[in-house]
Amino acid sequence: MKTFRPAFLLCGIGLAWSAASALAADPAAPVFDPQRLSQIVKTVSGDDFEGRAPATPAEAKTVDYLVAQFKAAGLAPGGDLEGGRRAWTQSVPLVKTEFRGTPQITLQVGAQRDALAQGEEFSVRAALDGSTAVSIQQAPLVFVGYGVSAPERRWDDYKGVDLKGKIAVVLVNDPDFETGSGDFGGKAMTYYGRWTYKFEEAARQGALGVLIVHETAPAAYGWATVKNSNTATMLDIERDKPAAVHPKLEAWIQRDVAVELLRRAGLDFEAQKKLAQTREFQPQVLKDASLSAEYAIDRQVIVSKNVVGRIEGRRHPGETVIYSAHWDHLGVGAPNAKGDRIYNGAVDNGTGLAALIEMGRAFAGARPRPDRSVVFLAVTAEERGLLGSEFYGARPLYPLAKTVAVINMDALSPEGTARNFSTSGSAVSQLQDLLVEQARGFGLAYAPDPHPEAGYFFRSDHFSFAKRGVPALSFASGNDLVEGGLAAGEAAGKAYTAERYHQPADEWRADWSFAGMAHDLPLLYRVGETLANSRRWPEWGQGSEFRAIREASRAERR
Repeated sequence: MKTFRPAFLLCGIGLAWSAASALAADPAAPVFDPQRLSQIVKTVSGDDFEGRAPATPAEAKTVDYLVAQFKAAGLAPGGDLEGGRRAWTQSVPLVKTEFRGTPQITLQVGAQRDALAQGEEFSVRAALDGSTAVSIQQAPLVFVGYGVSAPERRWDDYKGVDLKGKIAVVLVNDPDFETGSGDFGGKAMTYYGRWTYKFEEAARQGALGVLIVHETAPAAYGWATVKNSNTATMLDIERDKPAAVHPKLEAWIQRDVAVELLRRAGLDFEAQKKLAQTREFQPQVLKDASLSAEYAIDRQVIVSKNVVGRIEGRRHPGETVIYSAHWDHLGVGAPNAKGDRIYNGAVDNGTGLAALIEMGRAFAGARPRPDRSVVFLAVTAEERGLLGSEFYGARPLYPLAKTVAVINMDALSPEGTARNFSTSGSAVSQLQDLLVEQARGFGLAYAPDPHPEAGYFFRSDHFSFAKRGVPALSFASGNDLVEGGLAAGEAAGKAYTAERYHQPADEWRADWSFAGMAHDLPLLYRVGETLANSRRWPEWGQGSEFRAIREASRAERR
């Protein structure tokens, strides 16, 4: 899902992990061909793949292509067991919801009623709470700040309010975003800042619905991304109690709409935001304000596919190193100004797929085979909330306790070679240490995530593993380009985010060199190969929120 990002060059990481000696003794890393990488990206992002949306004819085409590529690379099937043999795929049951007709949304303050235009002022999602019809009549609105309930931080934005039958209005990101300091780690986004948490917590609080106020800086993307990601077909994993995590109405509103809504209810938006940055904040019922909504939902359960290739380990086949990348994008949607309706997803995540296929080819060609098994996992429905990786995490094909590490590849840069690299977020682990140390042998310096406030750690598939304790990271291309330096790298990242991310313009370009990917992938190979041929079990750093759950399964790794 995520863009390659501007970064500033810094070095250093917390845990000691000596890998220099292992690196010095390693044979030369394999060579990755830029032309092969380019061709894969060109193929999977072509118009004939129709943006690779799950639950469309394009899914079958994409899955068939990936299976063929995995076979050609020399991998064995690593998916579901069928008759005692592994298939090439893992079945992922998903709930699919779509609007039947156009949703009708009205905001009212006093006697004034305003209809909101879907996708322009308002982006409502096709309901995922199990409903097939939504009919809301003048539900009261309550501003609940950042919508955070965090007892361990003595923070409760919901204190003293009953949200039954009401709509919560919440800010995106978390209370420290603008201040840069406080109880939520300063500028670095916690999970409390993610839109997924906002919906889930509001459901736990009994809210009928949620309106997230979009602001570009704290969201880390513009309104076009919100519109394109929330007004089309929605997917979720099949849940026993979907209403426990999904309010009936889940939506975003434009900042200007929210400002005017609060003004008409007698409140100043900026003043309320500042109050919401303190634990003294009190929920504010918006006086004489209500929301009405009418729309019908087509709901069905479909089966999507994760694609799984594997190399079985020679000595410890029950221990697994995973490389992952998501195969899906947004499919066919609203046209842009040029009339283009295909969201091709070349960078996001054709680049990750190319890296995954070629990484599989490199491992399959290595002799001897690695001691531990290596899995190449192409997951579905990342763009719909990390659903394919979430399903794998809930129902793993190979035990998570004996999964050594996960290396995720999402939206790599197809531009030229960089002097540095980054990772999504700043979670400290020995896996991260190993990556940083081995990078020095490839002439690469580590640049910590320059935008921890954007919450990238929670926005790629490695998070589905990390939250279950598995050491995991998502590699991010560097921006200090050999040709053009930081200025060129930052310009490329900003242009991608503004002009192509989650838009039809994310298309393959003939002038992409893929030299940077070809230079970076040997590093990722070496990290995985080092782990696959050792008895090492990377650990999370002291104080990590993921350490305790990993520790609970320590006995299984002896």
